[in-house]
Amino acid sequence: MATARAGTRTRHATLLTLLGAGTTQVDELAARLGVSVSTVRRDLERLKADGQVERTYGGAMATAPFHERSISESARHAGPAKSAIAHRALELVPASGTVFIDAGTTCGALARLLAASTTHADLTVVTRGLETAVALADAPDIDLLLLGGRVRRMSHGFVGPLTDLAIDRLGFDVAFLGADAVDPVRGIGEPTLEETTVKEAVAARARVVAVLADASKLAAGETPAWTRMPAPWRLITDDAAPADLDRRCAEAGVTPDRAR
Repeated sequence: MATARAGTRTRHATLLTLLGAGTTQVDELAARLGVSVSTVRRDLERLKADGQVERTYGGAMATAPFHERSISESARHAGPAKSAIAHRALELVPASGTVFIDAGTTCGALARLLAASTTHADLTVVTRGLETAVALADAPDIDLLLLGGRVRRMSHGFVGPLTDLAIDRLGFDVAFLGADAVDPVRGIGEPTLEETTVKEAVAARARVVAVLADASKLAAGETPAWTRMPAPWRLITDDAAPADLDRRCAEAGVTPDRAR
């Protein structure tokens, strides 16, 4: 019995190593471990109960302590997922009106798509993100408004009293928000209270709120601050999102949307 328990612990450790290295699908994990698919599923459920993994469709991902990525580091992460999310978000952009596009690489991907679009005329875009602003600066059919304030070096996003003052005088048909972490119940997790203040203010002034977050943000760990999101809001993520996301969203009044 002791040998069996030791074997299970060793297998769990190997599973976590494989997940951390990017092997996430049950079939592939079973093949790498030389065990049955049902054994891997049981192991993943045990690791999930211990808070060490999050289940996804057909697999799992390892959880980790929160780590704020710099904008350059984030640009190297989950490129295909962010592209799919941006394409899905583009469908929510009205032909005219006023939208807010946040700082961050996924919102930047949306901005690049919007800059190349020929179906959005007479559109005003408000942003606090430097990369988002650069992507839209030469778009001929877009009136671009860049919020003022202090630039956070990690996110290249404006924060502070000047940012808050500008938002207080605006309203949005749709607001697209980025996130360092997302939980359907708790909202958006951020590294600073200044970031949560900006997102709360934007969300409160938008008719429609869509949070753009790849699946890793759903298992990003505990963040220092959380944004209280006014219900209802939409979460646009990707196919690697945890298997229980729909249930958690339904309980919180959030609309989940998996981009493909």
